[in-house]
Amino acid sequence: MKTLYTGIATAVSGREGKVETSDQSISTTLVKPGSGGKGTNPEQLFAAGYAGCFGGAVGFLAKQRNLDVGNVAVTGEVSLNQDEDNGFVLSVTLDVALPNLAKDEAENLIHAAHQFCPYSKATRGNINVTLKLNGAPLAAGSAVGAAA
Repeated sequence: MKTLYTGIATAVSGREGKVETSDQSISTTLVKPGSGGKGTNPEQLFAAGYAGCFGGAVGFLAKQRNLDVGNVAVTGEVSLNQDEDNGFVLSVTLDVALPNLAKDEAENLIHAAHQFCPYSKATRGNINVTLKLNGAPLAAGSAVGAAA
């Protein structure tokens, strides 16, 4: 395997600390979700990263297919959930805005991007990921969960 890029970030003091990337492009305070404190949290950072990566995958595949999708917008939602053992698990919803494509074509592109995106590959079989197109859930079978 050939490494193309390595992102480096250091978090100090967990959810109530600070996180900074090695190039200092991100340097921010971490706060617990829902605390009302000024800062961000790991779920927001993961949502931003996944949304950006997934949008890149959609754009890359659209270009290969000669599809004009314009500026791809992906809204990522990462939820922190409590499981039956009082532990914590994540779930993700990715809502892709593709108003320039027919529904079938857009859904096909989103499913292909979900197979292609490195974040989707990393989460597959680990967390529930729900896919949406223009705010509407994709057809049955489009959510990839822990059993997938």
